[in-house]
Amino acid sequence: MKLNPESLLLYAVTNRSHTTSQQDFLTQIKDALAGGVTCVQLREKNLLEDEFTEEAIRVKELCKSYGVPLLINDNLNVALNSHADGIHVGKNDCPVSDIRKRTGKDFIIGATAKTVAQAQKAETDGADYLGVGAVFTSPTKTDAIRITSGQLKEICGSVSIPAIAIGGICHENIHLLQGSGICGIAVVSALFCSEDTSGAARILKQDILEMI
Repeated sequence: MKLNPESLLLYAVTNRSHTTSQQDFLTQIKDALAGGVTCVQLREKNLLEDEFTEEAIRVKELCKSYGVPLLINDNLNVALNSHADGIHVGKNDCPVSDIRKRTGKDFIIGATAKTVAQAQKAETDGADYLGVGAVFTSPTKTDAIRITSGQLKEICGSVSIPAIAIGGICHENIHLLQGSGICGIAVVSALFCSEDTSGAARILKQDILEMI
């Protein structure tokens, strides 16, 4: 699946810490999709690779039924073996250039960027989009380095590929990102810590549509 920038409008990064079973986790993802999520990143730091792959296959089927791309966090083997649509990597993960050499041009590669230099290198190396942040204090990554609104705008303006903001974004603060040049937002807690995942997705999607 070639990247459509509209797929980055409301980008969900999964978090199973507030679920009690595999079924609950998959239900949350389905609810997020039903609420209007346009892209899903499956993030698992504690599963064995085989378990991660099996889960990715199940989530891929869910995403496919909604016409939404599935990206895998940081594990290229899982992404390829599950036939996911792409991968997202941080600055300490597998280099974008190496991933692009192993995958086709339609394989989506996202990269984290916190500086203009990182953003420009990711684009040069073959990234399709950037995840930029943390723009606010993040409850899921308490050690994440925050960037200012000025830095966010500078990063977005320094590249031609689309950029999404990530880090502590919610209904109450999303308006502060207006004019930054982002094409969407990535959210974790605002969706997966909500008692109404579908409702939270609908509100956030409306928020971003009104802002950009």
